[in-house]
Amino acid sequence: MELDDKEEFPGDICRRLDDWGLPGHYVPVEHGGRLTDYATLLQVMRAVARRDLTVAIGHGKTYLGGICVWVAGTPEQAAALGADIRAGVPVSLGLTERAHGSDLLAGEVRGTQNERGWLVDGEKWLINNATRGSLLSLLTRTDPAGGPRGFSVLLVDKRELDPATYRHLPKVRTHGIRGADISGISFEGAAVDRSALVGAEGAGLEIVLKALQLTRTMCAALSLGAADHGLRIAVDFALERELYGRRLVELPQARRVLGTAAADVLLHEALGTAASRLVHTQTDEMSVTAAVTKYLLPSGTEDVLSRLTRVLGARAFLKGVHAHGMFQKVERDHRIVGMFDGNTLVNLNSLVNQFRSLVRGRQRGTGDVTGAREAYDLSAPLPRLDPGRLSLVARRGSGVLAGLEPSVDRLAELAVEQPALAPAATAARRVADLTDRVHQEMEQWKGLVGDVPPAAFEVARRYALCHAAAVCIGLWTHSAPLFTGTATEPLWRDGLWLRAALDRILDRLGEPGGDDEAHDALLDHLITTRRAGELFSLRPHRLPNTQAEPVADATTARN
Repeated sequence: MELDDKEEFPGDICRRLDDWGLPGHYVPVEHGGRLTDYATLLQVMRAVARRDLTVAIGHGKTYLGGICVWVAGTPEQAAALGADIRAGVPVSLGLTERAHGSDLLAGEVRGTQNERGWLVDGEKWLINNATRGSLLSLLTRTDPAGGPRGFSVLLVDKRELDPATYRHLPKVRTHGIRGADISGISFEGAAVDRSALVGAEGAGLEIVLKALQLTRTMCAALSLGAADHGLRIAVDFALERELYGRRLVELPQARRVLGTAAADVLLHEALGTAASRLVHTQTDEMSVTAAVTKYLLPSGTEDVLSRLTRVLGARAFLKGVHAHGMFQKVERDHRIVGMFDGNTLVNLNSLVNQFRSLVRGRQRGTGDVTGAREAYDLSAPLPRLDPGRLSLVARRGSGVLAGLEPSVDRLAELAVEQPALAPAATAARRVADLTDRVHQEMEQWKGLVGDVPPAAFEVARRYALCHAAAVCIGLWTHSAPLFTGTATEPLWRDGLWLRAALDRILDRLGEPGGDDEAHDALLDHLITTRRAGELFSLRPHRLPNTQAEPVADATTARN
């Protein structure tokens, strides 16, 4: 909070993370790092983000800066960059420009060829770590005519540039993540060697768009961490605060808000967990999965934090009162996550652009169903990511949606044997029927060219929710037995978290839901985990420096 007040970069904290070895998690193991799977990286960054989003964003930007090299660089480039990152050298990604925002094809930073490489001119703006970073993956117009094949990625090492040929732009003051280095860089005839070219000349836009599929997925960690932090603060307040002679957590309206927030947090965790595994098992469909994840988690977490303000009241906005005033910082910091790596409309537009292949895949029954099943089974080892499989379009459709019916049928079979699963099975069938209707709605927009009307964005939003529901059902049906006897067994038993998640999805699809029983049970489990020093999560995770409190369960807590 002190650093936030002073708008000061958390340098000492980031150095401690460097000493611990966090930068190694940004580097694939084949390039000398510790990154073997993106599911682990997601949880590592979630742990950082649940402490402080400014640190997670400021430090984690190096992962974003290096991703183009992991996707398309030479082994020599990757090894050298990996060594720099492990040594704590910050890296950034230079995409956006002051006049063009998300319109990458309008970029004006140009590279003029000479006998040694390029002379770079122009300005990149609103770049995280532009000043602190020593290396910069720079999207550069290398063909004056521009166009999809007119841009290249150059890995610019500022340590090798003539200082007279570039300058840092002033730090931009921001509402959230006030301490982060959000600035820019201007080049004036900066000589960049030909060895800095990442991938083929002219392939820059394609490389960036493929790399963003990985970074958009990892943005889930930021939203999950923010939700963990905000929910903890709100629950602690509700347990302590007395109102009208009762504790706030006992009042029906407060319980409803906390219970639905808890359901959304687990829904988002399920989607983020599966997406980070689908990176490996269903790589060629990440154009869909990444867009769905990047749309739903930031927007959904913004909604969670907004609703939690109803529980905290004035303390949601005050500094130095409850929990050191951290809630207002979390809420401010998280607002920017939705704009990272493509905002809400960019990701929904990406789905609209794939309606044709998604509808065709649905009709033909294609899509990588096997890859989806491998992702849902949390006990299954993950294959090493092959970046060459990344694709700008899911050409065969969605294996996640193609596997929805079998998962729903399996849940219905289990409900016959275990009647307590009936509510989850009923909700799953409703979602499957809605998914059919959504694909019918997609039909009228599958040939869309040019401007996207609001109605098409709305269909994309509904599609994203159906995708998330399919993930939740698949994850539960393939992994529920793994949690028998664990601290999180109550969430998986009788489909509790699945019931609550599907109820939230049906509500967001405009369908009647109202499974108050599931939300109430989730809140009881949330209180129990808080008392026991466990993270409220689908997977067991004991929090550091915590001891179980004497309250045995949520019923005792309420009484």
